[in-house]
Amino acid sequence: MLLSLLLSYGMVTASTPPPPEFGADAAARFAELALSCVHREYPNKIAHVLSGDADARPPRELTPAFYGCYDWHSSVHGHWLLVRLARTFPEAPFAPRAREAVARSLTPANIEAETRYLSGPGRVSFERPYGLAWLLQLSAELREWDDPQAREWATTLRPLEERAAGRIREWLPKLSRPIRVGEHDQTAFAFGLILDWARQARDSDMEQLLKTRVEAFYGKDRRCPLAYEPGGQDFLSPCIAEADLMRRILPPERFATWLRDFLPEIPSNGSTAWLAPAVVTDPTDPKLAHLDGLNLSRAWMLEGIAAGLPPQDKRLRALRATAKLHREAGLQAVTGAHYEGGHWLGSFAVYLVTGRGLPRGP
Repeated sequence: MLLSLLLSYGMVTASTPPPPEFGADAAARFAELALSCVHREYPNKIAHVLSGDADARPPRELTPAFYGCYDWHSSVHGHWLLVRLARTFPEAPFAPRAREAVARSLTPANIEAETRYLSGPGRVSFERPYGLAWLLQLSAELREWDDPQAREWATTLRPLEERAAGRIREWLPKLSRPIRVGEHDQTAFAFGLILDWARQARDSDMEQLLKTRVEAFYGKDRRCPLAYEPGGQDFLSPCIAEADLMRRILPPERFATWLRDFLPEIPSNGSTAWLAPAVVTDPTDPKLAHLDGLNLSRAWMLEGIAAGLPPQDKRLRALRATAKLHREAGLQAVTGAHYEGGHWLGSFAVYLVTGRGLPRGP
């Protein structure tokens, strides 16, 4: 059903690019993906350290706010998706259901239990950095939304937000090297989300800590081995994500120079041949399906890189054209036909189509 709706809207045909405006009809399709999973407990893949028999409990008891969508981080960004779309389309028919789902999860008792779980013994690295970064992104979305219920949710979420931010603060000074992989542990993508949160929350200490560590980790990088990408189960590009992070902390002229040294492959003639979209061979395999997410994340990161360059930069045409190719390839995969991708790809699609990470985004 969802696939046929997307087809009728024109979003999943390879020959037809997605519409320039993202409307409520398309938003409803993505909202449905999250609504169908945020309170679906099984199947479930938990990363859970047991300290004794008492810790052998079902997900809904361990993390009662974020137990759905297959794993904790997907549940967190599934809630972010619902908040983002309800905020963007407050009058849409799906908005009341989105609000009801978020209200069911973000209760004081649930967040108290989540905070207690995160603070438990043996969990110092729980969902670090990916899930914690998405938790802070959810908080940022709620903080920005001028809505009474959203303000209530933001207040309710505050203890968990503070604990997540505290975990990042404790970790960053001890992290001796960046983590350059294409999956959850990657630091570049997470740092971008966290930096955006820090600026929205006016947490100048976190912002300065991140900027210092980012400069130390990535500031002198040269010739990222883009030819080695992607790995067979990547959903993030180590090279493209790093560049999207650096545009957040460097002024345009300095970023342009850094990028020239870092990714000399980016052409100045508008070509897209330098970076082809990935192809998923089996969408029912949860790891192989990661490559659909790679296309989506590359698309928004390429758009972010372009937004960070001076307007006269000759690489802009290639960046934007390549982003468009990845956008089309990524969006046509967000059908909900397979839970392996359906439980998380909607969040990546919404982050892309709503321009969430762009410097002048809402």
